[in-house]
This record gives sequence, structure tokens and C-alpha cells, in this order.
Amino acid sequence: MSERRQLINLAYRLLGSLAEAEDVVQETYARWYATSRQQQDAIESPGAWLTRVASRICLDVLGSARARRERYVGEWIPEPLPECTEWISGRPGGATVDPADRVTLDESVSMAFLVVLESMTPAERVAFILHDVFCHSFAEVAEIVGRTPAACRQLASSARRRLRESQGPASPTAQQAGIVRDFKQAWEAKDIDALIGLLDPDATAIADGGGLATTFLRPIEGGEQIARAWVEIADRRPGNMTFLERTVNGQPGLVAQQDGVTVTVFAFEVAGDRIKHIWVVRNPEKLCRWTTS
Repeated sequence: MSERRQLINLAYRLLGSLAEAEDVVQETYARWYATSRQQQDAIESPGAWLTRVASRICLDVLGSARARRERYVGEWIPEPLPECTEWISGRPGGATVDPADRVTLDESVSMAFLVVLESMTPAERVAFILHDVFCHSFAEVAEIVGRTPAACRQLASSARRRLRESQGPASPTAQQAGIVRDFKQAWEAKDIDALIGLLDPDATAIADGGGLATTFLRPIEGGEQIARAWVEIADRRPGNMTFLERTVNGQPGLVAQQDGVTVTVFAFEVAGDRIKHIWVVRNPEKLCRWTTS
């Protein structure tokens, strides 16, 4: 069980969904306990065995995920994660999460990073995460992916190239937090010129309601168009809704709470001194980890 946190961290990065990651880890342990004690004792490294099994299950899940996402209502955004100290279980009663179930929040779980991972093939994603994030050798990756070590090296290289092409140099966290704070203040003031000034001219905004919450179904492109849309949102804002600065996947973000319950999470990608991307998650099934105020 000491491997549980490592497996949760691996599966979340591979799948972009904590709910699916937990299912994968549960299935991994089911397979462990289905082996005989004699077989378990013969396994030199239980941790390596569990990692291989979890990775192969994730590879299967990723293979079927594309078909499921095609049926998804609107855009699909990875499940956002709060600051570790704010987690609740998402289970009845809202109990605090066991520390072993928490995901380590670093640059490899930023929303921008996870969104790029979504554009990769399942094999690319698994090879890249296992090698570049979890430091497994390409020989180990090859055994999991079912390719040669050389092919896995190429997969990871292709994934790295996708990341480089999609992401600019990261701004310091303090600078990002200041820009997100300015965006929140301009939004609450309905200051469209200030919003336009904070957004990259080619910025995009994408929302995920999953057919369970009202939101815009198609991406909004262009800083001015986003600013106008956000002012319209402010005009329709219920009186009992508040916007709060929160950490989202380890980066500065915002949440909207209604009567103390989180109903929307906003993740940002900041490049230089402008906001390049906004991801809006309203699907309530993806917000069950977020605490109430």
C-alpha cells in the first residue's frame, strides 16, 4: 500500500481524471491480490510490478477514451485539482482525503501541460510520462507499451516536441498570480478595456460543462471576444456568487462559489504578462474534490 500515492500520481497524469485514476489503482490492487502468495513472493519488486500493471491499464483506458470523448457534450477538459490542503474525498460525507490519495502538484500537472498530453497518442503519452516524469528507462517503458526501446525513445521525443511547440516560457508564479488577480478585479468591475489589456490578442477560452452545467460549447478565440464574453458573464452573475483566488493544478487560478459551494473552476496559462488560455470547468462531476468555503 506504500505504492498507492505513486500510482495515483502516475494514473492521474496519464488519464487527466482523478476519478479514472482511482479506478485504475483499484483495479491494479485487485490484480495484485488475485495472485497467490507464492506468486507475490516471487515478484522481486512489487512497486515495479504495480507500476507496470497500472500503466498497461491506463494504456487500455486511453485507447477507449477517444471514443468516449467523441460522445461527450462540448469540450473535454482534464479534471482540475485544488491545493492539497483543501481536498475532500468526493465521497458521501465529504471526508478528508487520505494523504496517499493526493496528487503531487508540480509543473507536470498544470492544466496547460495536461491539455497538451490530451493531443498525444496513448503510446506517446505513456512513454513520455513514464520516462520524462517518473524516470523509468526506455527498456522498462518498452515492456509496458509493447514497442522496442528505440521506438519508445522516439515516442517520448515526439511528445517533448509537442510540448515545446505548444508552450512558451513560463512566467514566475508570483507574476502569474498578480495577472490572475488583476483579471479578477477587472472582471468584477466589468472593465472591458482592462480585460483586453490582460489577454493575449490570440487568447482562447474553453469551457467544460459535460452537458450537466450551462456554459459555452465552442472555444472563444481572441482577447477582445473573451473580454466581451466575460463581461456578459458578470452581468448574469447571481448575487450569491463570489469569485476567489485559488491554486488550480499547482498554478494561480480562480473559483466561483455559490452559497459557499464551488460551481466553476478557472485555470489559466500566462505567457509573459498576458493570459494565453483560460479553461473553465463547470461539470459538477469534475468538481467533487473542491471544498466548500
